[in-house]
Amino acid sequence: MTESSTPPRPAAFSYPGHGPNARTGIAICHGFTGSPLSVLPWAEDLAARGFAVSVPLLPGHGTDWRQLARSNWREWYGTFEAAYQDLDARTDRCFVAGLSMGGAIALLTAARHPVAGVSVVNPGLSFYDRRVRVIGVLKYFQRTTLPIQEEQPTAAVTEDGDYSRTPLAAVHELKKLFGAAVRGLHKIEAPVQVFKSRADAVVPPTSLSALRHRLGPRLVEVVDLHNSGHVATLDVDAPEIFARSSQFFLDHSARLASPTSTANAPHRTSEIL
Repeated sequence: MTESSTPPRPAAFSYPGHGPNARTGIAICHGFTGSPLSVLPWAEDLAARGFAVSVPLLPGHGTDWRQLARSNWREWYGTFEAAYQDLDARTDRCFVAGLSMGGAIALLTAARHPVAGVSVVNPGLSFYDRRVRVIGVLKYFQRTTLPIQEEQPTAAVTEDGDYSRTPLAAVHELKKLFGAAVRGLHKIEAPVQVFKSRADAVVPPTSLSALRHRLGPRLVEVVDLHNSGHVATLDVDAPEIFARSSQFFLDHSARLASPTSTANAPHRTSEIL
């Protein structure tokens, strides 16, 4: 892209795969008020390694906050679920991945489908703001609020649309999505990898605590990101996310390809600090 060209617009991303990794699919979900642009470098890195990749654009995203206010969590989930199912039908095994809210959607997909594994970055399952407890009532008295801002963000900026306001109706939908994802955690049978930024002003530590408590040994790896904020896929630690998630996908693809040799082997839990 030249200096005079316009920045890329939010759009779905798809790659069919090539080489020996082409039979492994990875469906990636972006976050709340974001777009595929926030995970595009991750998707492109996996595509360069030969994986088949799909990143849908969720309803109400990539446009403006008014459109977001008219969408709901079942539409967000349904769009990603359809992308996963399409990719799964074209590959031998399919993983799910996601950033922030996209992590919750990936986890909910894993609770409802036999995914090969889950890799999530700063997955959202809870909120810092206590007012969310009454969001179902508050949304009728206050239509919007200002979006959460990190004090000194270091992630690259993307043009995801006009989300200068956050509709409280959409936050209510987000709360319902988080609830559904948490309730489904005990149903997940696939291995789960989590990347968590220490400097995350958006998702509280209670989200990771819920995963530890409800997943147990299925949480096979937690990678602590020391140098990134919430959108870590566009931040300093992005190369580590790309490399470690790729290795996770390769390792568990190999495990699935040789079920007789690994069927009785327990999942390994490794905490990277």
